[in-house]
Amino acid sequence: MNAFRLEKEQAIRMLQKMVTIRQFEENVARLFAEGKIPGFVHTYIGEEACAVGICLNLRNEDYIMSTHRGHGHYIAKGGDMKVLMAEIMGRATGCCKGKGGSMHFSYMKKNIVFSTGIVGSGIPIAVGIGLALKMKGTDNVVTCFFGDGASNQGVFHEGINQAAIWSLPVIFVCENNLYATTTHISKSLSINDIADRATAYGIPGVSVDGNDLMAVCKAGSEAIERAREGRGPTLMECKTYRFRGHYEGDPQVYRTKEEVENWRKKCPIIRFKNNLLERGIIDNEDLKKMEREVSEEIDLAVKFALDSPWPKPEYAMENLYA
Repeated sequence: MNAFRLEKEQAIRMLQKMVTIRQFEENVARLFAEGKIPGFVHTYIGEEACAVGICLNLRNEDYIMSTHRGHGHYIAKGGDMKVLMAEIMGRATGCCKGKGGSMHFSYMKKNIVFSTGIVGSGIPIAVGIGLALKMKGTDNVVTCFFGDGASNQGVFHEGINQAAIWSLPVIFVCENNLYATTTHISKSLSINDIADRATAYGIPGVSVDGNDLMAVCKAGSEAIERAREGRGPTLMECKTYRFRGHYEGDPQVYRTKEEVENWRKKCPIIRFKNNLLERGIIDNEDLKKMEREVSEEIDLAVKFALDSPWPKPEYAMENLYA
């Protein structure tokens, strides 16, 4: 583990956040298979340390931009799970009244601006938020999550270039899970580290093991502190892996079972859990209690969503801005 240290309460809270994301997503996958969730679903299972490690360092007043695989970001930032589950199920009690679904939601009570299914489209929005924060003179920041596929979009380069020119408080977090849908990074990148692209824009670029929670925490803390101090953006790459398919129902013919199993051995939750057990910060009884409490909380979120009404057709045009 990295030399970066956490207080006991922080460490336990972060483990709980990762366990919550994992259990939430497992329930989402199950409900989708049962036909209770419309549209597409992209789970965050296996990548939990990225969201939790970054969001630990954020304040409620800080902003995040998310992606089509955004449930983990939402939970890590402190969003209400009941209204997220309702949104995923398309119910009227959802955070966007059932109109956004799994890929397009926001929750401004926690400054979760938007999740988007359009690859890379959150990057210029985050730059705009960063400009607004700088013009207001605050020390708040915006973190923009995106995948390795988005790093090959034009808006990636345009957005980082603009943020660098204006020294904006934006942390660009690339969650590199090796595949842009079905395309392995070896077929789309000529470099080993996406973070190396930061050099072209004169900003720091750091690549970390995205399944090592402590490494993500340390790098995230440094990037966020830099942004708060007015020293501009950072490109941070978290090398991680999704344990399930790109979407639920994905046949996954583009990768081997052996590859998936090898990455499962690097599970961020197991790694951090074992670290806390070895250091005596938590014991097995506490772990069982935590997992039971998380499960009960998610059961309540699922029940809330299932008991919620569908949106009425006459409300289809409400709360639209375009």
